[in-house]
Amino acid sequence: MPDADRRDIQEKQLLNHTSNEEQRLLPGRSNHAGNLSQSEKKLQEAICVLLVELCERFTFFGIVCNMILFCTVKLGYRNYQAAIVNMCFVGTSMLTPVLVGWLAECLVGRIKLVCICMFLHFLGTALLPVVAFPFEDIYIDRRHILHTLTKREQKIVFYFALLTASLGIGGIRAIVCPLSAYNLEDCGTKDLLSFFNWFYWLVNLNSAVVFVSISYIQQSVARNLGFLIPFVSMLMAMITIHMVRGEMIYKPKTDSSLLTTFGVIASALKTCCVRYRYFSGGVTNWLDHAKENYGGQYSETQVEGTKFLARLFPFFAFQILYRTCIMQIPSGYYLQTMNSNLQFSGFVLPVAAMNVISIVPLLILVPVLECVNSCLFSSKDAGHSPTIYIVVGQLSAALSVMVAGFSEIHRKHFPQVEQTLSEEVLLVSSMPCFHLAPQYILLGVAEALVTPSCSLLSFRLVPERIRGISMHFLTLFNGAGCFMGAFFVQTAHAGTQGNWFPHMLHEGKLERFFFFLASLMMVNTLGFWTIAHRY
Repeated sequence: MPDADRRDIQEKQLLNHTSNEEQRLLPGRSNHAGNLSQSEKKLQEAICVLLVELCERFTFFGIVCNMILFCTVKLGYRNYQAAIVNMCFVGTSMLTPVLVGWLAECLVGRIKLVCICMFLHFLGTALLPVVAFPFEDIYIDRRHILHTLTKREQKIVFYFALLTASLGIGGIRAIVCPLSAYNLEDCGTKDLLSFFNWFYWLVNLNSAVVFVSISYIQQSVARNLGFLIPFVSMLMAMITIHMVRGEMIYKPKTDSSLLTTFGVIASALKTCCVRYRYFSGGVTNWLDHAKENYGGQYSETQVEGTKFLARLFPFFAFQILYRTCIMQIPSGYYLQTMNSNLQFSGFVLPVAAMNVISIVPLLILVPVLECVNSCLFSSKDAGHSPTIYIVVGQLSAALSVMVAGFSEIHRKHFPQVEQTLSEEVLLVSSMPCFHLAPQYILLGVAEALVTPSCSLLSFRLVPERIRGISMHFLTLFNGAGCFMGAFFVQTAHAGTQGNWFPHMLHEGKLERFFFFLASLMMVNTLGFWTIAHRY
């Protein structure tokens, strides 16, 4: 028995030794499996983030595309009021990601805030059909009394739905789909430009589908179901987030924030005013007053990061007026199209479908620019300076608004005809809407050149730790451009007693508004050209 036990022990030791040798000689098998699962996980995360991004943009464009038609025909708004509502909604949707990002960093947990924002977006997109549905066709009680919402109730529900939807959009863009989630830290300049080009290419392809499909549904036989499409699309986004909830929620580095940046600026200004040392030789930059070494309360790293951002403030400021010009597509240009002849071979084109004309240049130019950069420049070469693209793009935007002014003069030379939109008969110009195509094309070229280049510069010209803050500032200034557009419309209407932004376009001088905006944009372009060498 002792000999048998001894043999069993030796056999077990031999088997264990053999197993250990096999694991030692073949270590790559487990590592390969781990690497494979890790790469699959990253691919799944990227696909899910992109799907959520596209679903969110689908809902956003679905709300925006025919808002002016809905406000004027169904809510009885004047043209300038509908344009202001549309631009304010777009501007609010741009600013809420900054607010929600700050809340996620300072006050509320990211997962909890995502759930709140998803609920708000769901609530907003669910309430919009309440305003759009023809209740007189659906809700009839036993006594056949029609249950309809009054105009005041419709407006209250409408504004509340827009507010909750914009807050939900902010949470999705700031927490679920920030640019930091795409792992761009190790990309070079050329790769970054390529990423932004294709990213905005996908976004605009998505918007083209929305403008054609939803605008037709909203305007034709099933127009009241149009606001249900953002609701259904949001359900898809919620399912996508639920599938990979733990992996999708990106957790950025928290060593810098918008609050810190504003705090550094405020501390430096306070110290300058108290000590009267702004022009003294004690510091090389006025922001140095915020450093702890000079009586401030912020570290060297925080102040130096704010310096990089302050260097970009003039660059951001010159994008405000450009964004105001871009906002003419869902406001001034939309009104021009709505008051033009939409008949095409016996078919009434959706008003918002004309927006596709502004998207086509971007869908064409991006692949062309990518091919040119790939053929003419090496991987280490950045190609042409992004500031050149921005200058050319802003010039194209100025020309677009100028062409819109001449098109408005041309449009009023045609006799008026009756045209039915959403069961409302309107007097419009008999000029075919395709005569407005040049102004849409020029703005599309501007977007193809400016937006990716601005994102590239905002991302590249700052240290890695504050890139998210830099993109937030770009978003802030873009949102300011939307609100400036609304301010211009309100001022032009009030200052000219409705002549520059009239309710009946054939009775007013909308072209003067376009010429005024074009002249401002030309000055803006020249101003940016003088400082472009800094970037």
